[in-house]
Amino acid sequence: MSSSLWLCGSLSIFALMQLVPQIIFAIILGAGIYLFSKNVGTIRKNILSGRDEDRSDRKSDRWMTMLRVAFGQSKMAVRPIPAILHFIVYAGFILINIEVLEIIIDGLFGTHRVLDVLGPVYDAAIGFFEVLAVLVLISCVLFLTRRFIARISRFHSPEMKGWPTKDATNILVIEIVLMLALLIMNAADYTLQQHGADHYSSSGAFPVSSMLFPMFDGMSDGTLIAIERIAWWFHIIGILAFLNYLPFSKHFHIILAFPNTYYSKLKPAGELPNMESVTNEVKMMMGMPVEGAEDAPPPESFGAKDVNDLTWTNLMNAYSCTECGRCTSVCPANQTGKLLSPRKVMMDTRDRLEEFGKIRDGKLENDESKNLHSYISEEELWACTSCNACTDACPVNIDPLDIIMQMRQYLVMEQSSAPQELNMMFTNMENNGAPWQFPPSDRDQWKNDLTTNQA
Repeated sequence: MSSSLWLCGSLSIFALMQLVPQIIFAIILGAGIYLFSKNVGTIRKNILSGRDEDRSDRKSDRWMTMLRVAFGQSKMAVRPIPAILHFIVYAGFILINIEVLEIIIDGLFGTHRVLDVLGPVYDAAIGFFEVLAVLVLISCVLFLTRRFIARISRFHSPEMKGWPTKDATNILVIEIVLMLALLIMNAADYTLQQHGADHYSSSGAFPVSSMLFPMFDGMSDGTLIAIERIAWWFHIIGILAFLNYLPFSKHFHIILAFPNTYYSKLKPAGELPNMESVTNEVKMMMGMPVEGAEDAPPPESFGAKDVNDLTWTNLMNAYSCTECGRCTSVCPANQTGKLLSPRKVMMDTRDRLEEFGKIRDGKLENDESKNLHSYISEEELWACTSCNACTDACPVNIDPLDIIMQMRQYLVMEQSSAPQELNMMFTNMENNGAPWQFPPSDRDQWKNDLTTNQA
C-alpha cells in the first residue's frame, strides 16, 4: 500500500514538473498583458483629460480615411524609398506576429508547432514569414544607416537630442534582435527535424533558416534543443517586453495611428474654428437671437493655457506622433530659421501631458508656475504662418496648427500678449472698424486723390 502511495506521489510530482514550463509561461504572459493594459489605461486617462469634442459625424468618410492613411499608408508615398522600407516593417509587425498565436498555444499547452495541422497552408505561411523577417531585418539596418551614416538632417534637430534618438534606435535594434531570434529558433528546429529528434516532427517550410544549417553542423541534439528553446523563450519574452515598451515610446503610433486617422479633422484644411462663447457674445451684442445663451454659464477661460484646455483629439495627436519630422521639414517658418518646429510642439504637448497625468495621480508635486506655455514659447507660437503644411505632410493626420491656434487664443484673450503688429491691428479694428489707421470718414479719400491726379 505504501509503495503504491509512493508511486502515485512520484507520478504526481513528475506530472507537475512537466507542467512547470507551461505555468511559468502563463505567468509571464499574464504579467505582460496586465502591465500593458495598465499602461494603456493611463494613456487613455491622460487623453480623456482634454476637453470633449464630437467627432462622430461622417462615419463612412472616417472609415475611408483610416483605411487609406493608416492601413494604406498613402501619405508615406511622397518619399518612395522610406515608404517601401516602412511598409515592409509595418507588414512584418502585423503578419509575423500571427506566429505569436502559435507560440502562445504551444507555451500554454506544451505542444510544438500545433498549427502544422494546416498542412501546405502552414508551410507557405512559415516560409513567407521567414522571407519577411529577413526583409524587416534589412529595412531596419537601412533605417539605422539613414539615421546615423547618411545623417538625414530632420533626425538630428535640437528636439531629437537625448531620449528621442535613443528611443528610435532602441526600436530598430529590438526589431533586428527579434528577427534574428526567430530565424535562429527556426534553424535549430529545422536541424532537429532533419535529425528526427523526438517532439520535432517535420512541419513548416524554412527557405531562409534552412540555409543556416551549416552553422549547427556537428552539434548534438541536446545542444540544438537548448538553442531552440532559448531562442523560443527569448523571442516570446522579447515580444512581451517590446509590447510593454510601446506605451513609453514614440512607436506607440503603430496602435494609435488607426483611431487617430479615424478621428482626424475632415473639414477644409484652412478652416479655423470659431470659439462658440465669443461668437454667441458678438451675436447678442448685435441683437441677434442665440438659443440657450442666456442660461449658459460665462466661459471660465479662453484658449489653451495647459493640456487639459486642449481637446482630447489634440492629446491623442500628441501620443500618435511618430517623430518622423516630416512636418518640420516642410514648415516654411522652420526653413527660414525661425524657432518653430511642429514636431517639437507635439513632443512638448505629450511631455507636458505625461507630467500633468503624474500630478493628477499624485505621483508628482504640482508646480503652479508650469503649464503648456512653459514648454512652448511665444516665439514658437507666433512664428507659425498657419499654412497647414505640417498637417498635410503628417503620415497619420496629426494637426499641430490646431494646438498652436488655441495657445495663441489664450495669449491674446487671457494675457493680452501679442506681437506689436497685431496689437496695433486690434486697436485699429476697435477704433476704426478696420485694420488700418484711417477713420471711416477717410475711407473714400483715395477716390478724391485719384480725381485730383487725373485733372
